[in-house]
Amino acid sequence: MGIEATNNIRIIKPRRKLKKIGWREWVSLPELNIERIKAKIDTGARTSALHAFALHTFREGNQDKIRFDIHPLQNNVNVVITCVADIVDQRMVMDSGGHREERYVIQTNMFLGGKKFPIEVTLTERDSMQFRMLLGRSAIRKRFIVNPGRSFLRSNK
Repeated sequence: MGIEATNNIRIIKPRRKLKKIGWREWVSLPELNIERIKAKIDTGARTSALHAFALHTFREGNQDKIRFDIHPLQNNVNVVITCVADIVDQRMVMDSGGHREERYVIQTNMFLGGKKFPIEVTLTERDSMQFRMLLGRSAIRKRFIVNPGRSFLRSNK
């Protein structure tokens, strides 16, 4: 609830109720042809991250682009999806181990819980990532609230 003071009278305004998501959810990235990928919700990370490999940058017209491959399923290297996206930025990102890495940033639409919205995603070549995607707090801010004790509240396993 938001509280607003007017003439020493407190008016309580109801906030928009946010839908709950679990600490992991299935999401879709249709512009990248990724129908389903399991994402770990990482409120400690500002930006979302996608484990990508075979990154290749190129220019098309006036737009810098990137082609990359992804294994959308955990523990399965046989399924490979090749994606192409516009590069929107390159940023220094600190991973959970405190290591700084320069990463390409793309923007794409994501479906989660029946909602479609744009998110920024950094691309990282990290085979050690248990989850193929980390969903950072900027992607879920003002859209969802996280229940850390539950999984798949907005998606089917």
